[in-house]
Amino acid sequence: MDVRTLMRRAARHYGGREAVVHGDRRLTFGEAWERGVRLANGLRALGLEPGDRVGVLEDNSIEAADLFAGAAIANVVRVPLYPRNGRAAHLHMLGHTNCKALLVSEQHAHEVDGLATELPDLHHVLIRDDSYEGWLAAQADSDPDVVVQADDNFIIRHTGGTTGLSKGVAYTHRAWLAAGRDWFYTFPPVEPGDACLHLGPISHGSGYQFLPMWLGGGSNVMADHFDIEGTLDLIENEKIKYAFMVPTMVNALLQDGRAADRDFSSLECLLIAAAPIQDATALAARDLFGDVLFQGYGQTEVLPVSMMNSAQWFAELEGSNPLRACGLALPFSEVEIWDEDNQPVAADQVGEIVAKSDGMMSGFWNNPSATAERIHDGWVKTGDLGKLDRNGYLYIVDRADDMIISGGYNIWPAELENVIANHPDIIEVAVFGIPSEQWGEAPYAVCVIAEGAAVTEAELTARVVDELGSYKKPAGLKLTTEPLPKSPVGKIKRKDLREPFWEGIDRRVSGA
Repeated sequence: MDVRTLMRRAARHYGGREAVVHGDRRLTFGEAWERGVRLANGLRALGLEPGDRVGVLEDNSIEAADLFAGAAIANVVRVPLYPRNGRAAHLHMLGHTNCKALLVSEQHAHEVDGLATELPDLHHVLIRDDSYEGWLAAQADSDPDVVVQADDNFIIRHTGGTTGLSKGVAYTHRAWLAAGRDWFYTFPPVEPGDACLHLGPISHGSGYQFLPMWLGGGSNVMADHFDIEGTLDLIENEKIKYAFMVPTMVNALLQDGRAADRDFSSLECLLIAAAPIQDATALAARDLFGDVLFQGYGQTEVLPVSMMNSAQWFAELEGSNPLRACGLALPFSEVEIWDEDNQPVAADQVGEIVAKSDGMMSGFWNNPSATAERIHDGWVKTGDLGKLDRNGYLYIVDRADDMIISGGYNIWPAELENVIANHPDIIEVAVFGIPSEQWGEAPYAVCVIAEGAAVTEAELTARVVDELGSYKKPAGLKLTTEPLPKSPVGKIKRKDLREPFWEGIDRRVSGA
């Protein structure tokens, strides 16, 4: 099976139903598919052939849906760029994937000005300005019916690049379909007419929900940015059944008093993923939205690995602490915990999470050395520290490079963050390691509080000592009303907070 063929079938079956919504614009399946066909023919007229790569720099929009369908129809490979990245990152992503064309939303055109002169393979840069609709309408509306094989590449997504240049991860049509199937395995079934809200860009995690919704006859409701009131309006007015949020989005809604009076009765599946969620946030979200919460875990390199619904998340089960878990191992994925010698460890022992799935990468794009580091005997090594309990719950302890070694003890920031976040005056918190003359490293916490909050540093430190022991107490604790720095997809950027403390030190670890 391939993406193009299944999307085409759905467009025929659900032709008159609503397929894509953005602002005041609404497209039926028939209209959205026709736009995709025209775009595919436009790309082919530029000389692009099956397998060629096409970069795109965009926010969620009708035009983003054009390319999702159009790339599949032309059997070219979509390479999403990330709007908040800098010019150097765009240059790298386009260059190492040898993109022949680049589609850019008008508001991002300045970010790629002159790139074509630096990239010999980039022959065409299409700016989606006022001329785009006319150009699209001028293209042929007949389906080119290009040959597509299940193992042809469908998309190249890039890793975050936190340890150097970001790496390309190619998905075949087969792998992308498998990832979407497994993503929705535990969700309520998609019924024709259901609506899914995309608050984050479909170039990121939310994009894994676009295709399953389309194939089931559902509507993809696109938001080009996240804001509290707009999100609440969309959930109510569009009768949203599915939504994807990162924890910082959920927390923002919880902290805003307007959410309490809204109608969430249509919502059946709110997936919270892409970063760990703290206990206090999860419990408050359940109180607000009801038993519609899902949590999952995976990476660009391998996904999905685990998932759980509200009944599993908030269960009381001997041998497990589901509130701290990131899901149950999914039926169509394999997951193990390995030690430093790549050997499986016993239940409840901390080690590196490794996984296999039908939606995993075959390797990094044109990077065999990085592939060899991450794939071992067919398993993807995630770089995340975690554990599996006897009931199949998976726990992320932390990123391996976020671990703090203090006086010979391993301290994972998530432990402290959960304790501190349970205080009612805390809006959000980040913990990271700083140099310590006495212990080598010590934890430090930056806590966001509301204006006028009465909580003190001493009070929060005492909570950590009481719950985790004195050796895990933060060496320093900063209270601020300024929000924490976040990545384009809402993940807290611990590195940005940590870096000033390590200035002038050539290694980002410290020994006692």
